[in-house]
Amino acid sequence: MGLFSGFKNTFFLWLLVMLSCGNRGKAVSDPGISEPGLAQPPAVVVAANRTDSYLPLLKGKNTAVVANQTSVIFKNSAVEDSLHSHTHLVDSLLSLGVPIKKVFAPEHGFRGEADAGEKVKDGIDATTGLPLISLYGKNKKPTQEQLQGIEIVVFDIQDVGVRFYTYIATLQLVMEAAAEANIPVVVLDRPNPNAHYVDGPTMEKEYTSFLGMTTIPLVYGMTIGEYAKMINEEGWLTEGIQADLTVIPLENYTHSTPYHLPIRPSPNLPNDKSIALYPSLGLFEGTDINAGRGTEFQFQRYGAPFLDSTQYDFKYTPQPNFGSKYPKHSGKQCFGKDLSDEPNPDRVSLQWLIDAYTHATDKGKVFLTDGFTKHAGTELLQKQISSGTTEEDIRKSWQADLDKFKQIRKKYLLYD
Repeated sequence: MGLFSGFKNTFFLWLLVMLSCGNRGKAVSDPGISEPGLAQPPAVVVAANRTDSYLPLLKGKNTAVVANQTSVIFKNSAVEDSLHSHTHLVDSLLSLGVPIKKVFAPEHGFRGEADAGEKVKDGIDATTGLPLISLYGKNKKPTQEQLQGIEIVVFDIQDVGVRFYTYIATLQLVMEAAAEANIPVVVLDRPNPNAHYVDGPTMEKEYTSFLGMTTIPLVYGMTIGEYAKMINEEGWLTEGIQADLTVIPLENYTHSTPYHLPIRPSPNLPNDKSIALYPSLGLFEGTDINAGRGTEFQFQRYGAPFLDSTQYDFKYTPQPNFGSKYPKHSGKQCFGKDLSDEPNPDRVSLQWLIDAYTHATDKGKVFLTDGFTKHAGTELLQKQISSGTTEEDIRKSWQADLDKFKQIRKKYLLYD
C-alpha cells in the first residue's frame, strides 16, 4: 500500500505540473465553432490550474480551504462538461501533500446542494474525512476558535458578479477573520461571466446586509480576485484592517472574454442563460413573484397567480425540485413570461419587473417587506416602480453613483 500510495502521489504531482505548464489545462472559455485557417484565441486558464503559482505558498502549512462544488482543477477544455474533466481542488491539494485541516463551506454547502437561504450544517466530508465548517449556519464569519492552528487560508469559489449573490459576502468575512488572526489569504481567481458591464442601483450604507455588505452597484464588473483587492485596500474590513492577501490571477482573460461555466455555481443557476438574466431577474427574489424556481428554467421566466392572466400567454406551475424545496406559489398556476429565448442583456433590465408590477391584479402583493430593499440596496427603486417612473429615468438616477464607482474600480482591475 505504501509503495502504491507513493507512486500515486508522484503521478498526481506530475499531472498537475503538466496542467500548470504549456496550455495549463485550457480551462474553459467557450470556443464556439472553429473555422479552418482561423487562429483560435487561447483558452482561459483559471487560477486553480496554475498550481506552480500557489503551491509554494502552501508547502508545509496547515491550510483551510473555502470551497464548494466549483472549486476544481480542469484537465482538458475539450471535455469540459465531462464528469471526468476535473478534479476537486481539495482532493488535488491533499494528493500533493498540502496539509489541509478543514474546509469552510458557503451558502448551498460544500457540494452545492442546499436551497437558497437554507442553513448549512457543520459535518465531515465523506470523501476526504475533513471537517466541514459551515459559513451559512450558526455563523457566517469564521470564528477565531475555528481558525486556531490554521496558517493559511485558500479561497476558491466561482462567482457570477451580482452583489446579492452571497459568495462575495463570504469572501469579505473570511478576509476579515483571517486579518484579525494574522493569517494570510490566497484567492484563486475565476472569470466573472457578468464582468463586461457595471450597472444597477448602488447599495446604500443603511441597507447593507449579507445580501450586500459594501456600497457597490448591483453589477460591479470585477472578478472575485479583483473584488478581494478592492475590499482590502478600500478599508471595507472592520476598523479598516487589511488582510495579508495574495490573488493568483487568470491567464488569457479580459472582462469581455465569453466564459461558459461548466459547473453550476448554485442549484438555481443551471446554465449560461440563467446567469446572464440573473442580475435582472434576481430582483424578483425581493418580491412575491416566482422567477422560475421550482421549474427547470430557473431565472429564465417569471410569473405569479396574481398577474393578470389576460395579459400573458405563458403560464407554468412551480413544483419542488433540486435546489428549491419550497418554491414560491408551489403547485399554483403562474401567469407571466418565458425569457429563455431572450438575447442576453448587457445591463440590468427593469422591463420585466415593471411589466409584472404593471399587470399585478393586487399591487400590494408584489414587493416583500424589507426583502426588496435588501436586494435593491435602496428604498428608492421600489418607490420609483410604484410611482410609474420610466426605466429610462430610473437608470438616470443611478448614473452619478456608477461613475463614482467606476473610478474606484479602475485601481483594482487586473485584466485589460
